Amino acid sequence: MTASTELPTASVLIVDDEPGMRSYLSKALASRFALIETADSLTAAEALRQRLHFDLLLVDIRLPDRSGVDWHEALGPERRSDVIFMTAYADLDMAVKALRAGASDFIIKPFRLEQLQSAVDRCLAQRRLARENFVLQRESKRLRHADESMIGDSQAMAQVRALIERVAPTPSAVLIHGESGTGKELVARDLHRFSGRFGAFVPLNCGAVAGDLLESELFGHVKGAFTGAVKTRDGLFTYADGGTLFLDEIAEMPLAMQAKLLRVLESKRIRPVGSEQERPVDVRIVAATHRDLQQEVNEGRFREDLYFRLNVLTLTLPALRERPEDIPALAHHFSRQLSRELGLAALPWQHADLERLTRYAWPGNIRELKNFIERCILLGKLPGEMLDDGAATPEDAPGTGYPSDWTLDAVERAHILAVLDAHGHTKSSAARALGVSRKTLDRKLAAWQDTGA
Repeated sequence: MTASTELPTASVLIVDDEPGMRSYLSKALASRFALIETADSLTAAEALRQRLHFDLLLVDIRLPDRSGVDWHEALGPERRSDVIFMTAYADLDMAVKALRAGASDFIIKPFRLEQLQSAVDRCLAQRRLARENFVLQRESKRLRHADESMIGDSQAMAQVRALIERVAPTPSAVLIHGESGTGKELVARDLHRFSGRFGAFVPLNCGAVAGDLLESELFGHVKGAFTGAVKTRDGLFTYADGGTLFLDEIAEMPLAMQAKLLRVLESKRIRPVGSEQERPVDVRIVAATHRDLQQEVNEGRFREDLYFRLNVLTLTLPALRERPEDIPALAHHFSRQLSRELGLAALPWQHADLERLTRYAWPGNIRELKNFIERCILLGKLPGEMLDDGAATPEDAPGTGYPSDWTLDAVERAHILAVLDAHGHTKSSAARALGVSRKTLDRKLAAWQDTGA
């Protein structure tokens, strides 16, 4: 097992006072690490650690200036890296002390090359599993995804699929453009799935994280870097190492953060908040937005240089109303999927139901269609009945989209909630689309909640 199948940018620091051993270890581990540094003392090792991040330390226990075990133990849990101790003078007490100091492994000189490589591979595998576990825990509420955006035989979707297959294996950045609810994240997942990259797919909605926390979310932070940073934490770039980082609603990223993201994309190195250490990362970026980024650039809300860096290839997703022939297949898919998940009977589709679904404009696109069918299943009503009850088709309410007997307050509430849903419940984005302030939107939502409306 090589580093290329574990951590593509893994780094190791070898600390040993024997020049021959440092040279031997460097050559033996060359295929497993992207960066190898050596030090002949703990003083030199600490100087390197101040500048560089190391995924693994390979440390001799007996060194001229101090015991390797005592040094690593004194670092404390927040500053420690994975460490393998080496010694020619092993005893039980020393082994116990090494484990207490956070040792990942303990090998005795002279050792065979296979022993060393196995110990290193175990450490790298454990580190990768820890990252994958974090990603799975973070995604546990989002794992109900299937090929929803890929369902349909329309010419528009055939073109999207062909483009995904062509560009997925490349390392190039991709910018996905489309209205909210058209399935941009699902397309990003397919780009990752067909990329051949073995790392994780890590999504982030840039509009859902406060601007002052976004840097820490992406790059990580060290303990004490800011108020509330009670422990060191890796960022999403680290968890996406070797894989794909999906930056949804990239237009919502503050300008100051855009500059920092551009630097990372150019240098392929990140620096956690509060740290002097930089670490290399191998991450493919897929970004998405429902906004016109060129217009955002022209109006000074998005950096032109970052736009050019992200816009290597733009993949535009059609709105659902532009491919109505795909609606019946999507409706049947959601009906089967949701009835199974909810433990309720599937909808007994009639031809008239599918016709009404096809005629409706679906301003919230696939997300709205899925939510609508879930309501139908929960209430045990056919789509035709539900559309008659409120989700008027364009021909039923031309120019309004709402029944004529609704009050103005009811129309306002329905419209605001629909826009909020279409923008993935990102309030800042929804407020901008509505032409109101975030404070106004929050006040209206709070008022409706207080009244139970």
